[in-house]
Amino acid sequence: MTAEGFLEGRRLQLARGVLLQCIMGGYPPARFYGSDDGDLALVADPKQIHRLPWSQQPRALAICDADELTGESSRLSTRGQLKAVVARYAALGLAPVVATELEFFVFAPNPDPTQPFQPPLGLDGRREDGQSAFSISSNNGLRPFFSEVYACMAALGLPRDTFMHEMGVSQFEINLLHGDPLLLADQTFLFKHLLKEVALKHGLTVVCMAKPLAHTPGSSMHIHQSVVEVDSGRNVFSDDAGDPTATFRHFIGGQQACLADFTALFAPNVNSYQRLCHPFASPNNACWSHDNRSAGLRIPASSPLARRVENRLPGADANPYLAIAASLAAGLYGIEHRLEPSAAIQGEFEVPDNLSLPCTLHAALERLKRSHLAKELFGTEFIEGYIASKTLELTSFFDEITPWERRVLAAQA
Repeated sequence: MTAEGFLEGRRLQLARGVLLQCIMGGYPPARFYGSDDGDLALVADPKQIHRLPWSQQPRALAICDADELTGESSRLSTRGQLKAVVARYAALGLAPVVATELEFFVFAPNPDPTQPFQPPLGLDGRREDGQSAFSISSNNGLRPFFSEVYACMAALGLPRDTFMHEMGVSQFEINLLHGDPLLLADQTFLFKHLLKEVALKHGLTVVCMAKPLAHTPGSSMHIHQSVVEVDSGRNVFSDDAGDPTATFRHFIGGQQACLADFTALFAPNVNSYQRLCHPFASPNNACWSHDNRSAGLRIPASSPLARRVENRLPGADANPYLAIAASLAAGLYGIEHRLEPSAAIQGEFEVPDNLSLPCTLHAALERLKRSHLAKELFGTEFIEGYIASKTLELTSFFDEITPWERRVLAAQA
């Protein structure tokens, strides 16, 4: 839209079906978004209008809500779903607080998708070989890129907590500061967009796939969650003596009750399960623990004021609005129904059958399809439309034969 049209308040409309467009560009049958495929209104959030600092031509980006023409939020909108979950907390006098940790890879250009990704050439003319995890000098070869990333974050008002080289080859992690869930989802979305745009300027490729390299840790989007009283700002996970509260236990109980049903919302792609089937620091379970990274729900070591629950299931490929909405909805379900969690686990452990999660996209979609709870919390229209779109993507994947199958199976009798 032209700047003049935007400033005049001209309404931008969009076909409802676009909210269910799959990643290859196609659409599920029209019955999932209304057979008429009528319009939605894109309503800009006045707090999320940004001049894009990496663009030479003056350009701006506005994050919008997708609303029905009658004014209410579209049930197909993931941003609308997150706002609805936050409103359910507010009705109880509560406000959730979240922070996201996003991991990503920085690669050289990859014009041939049949070839593996490679790290970029460093200032010394060599490619990183995986020995730079947590090194203070590991990103020197990418310093011009990261310098512009930091400058663009500042220009967009994206506060950052820590930035580090992660375990993978040319893999990095940013921790965004905790705050309002909708704000953090917007910031996570903006940061991923910023990364890819700045990378292109520097002749690089940023990849937020869950598992872009074999034999290498995948990329997560851990979600840290706490809940405060609206009036007092008190963290309801800790009592006056600094001990865990019943609300804290119930929140964990709700996460455990919902994670298996919601796995497809946290791990939305075929590749998501490549990360989860190699479970080092990527746990595919609903166990909980104090500071154990093998558990899907980890309680980081902290003061009572900062007591929180870390959901380690989502990958970097997850939709931040939907992943945060699903995680918070699970916790609220536990609070409302006073659900008690299992016993905490520590050290090495075997996952009980009742706390294991789907390990393929097909299994996750089948679990979601059977979930009355998911339809209750997010609406039948959204869940059925989401499944229809993801089923198209899974079918497209099965339409191709992988190099592994040709290499290993072609010679079999």
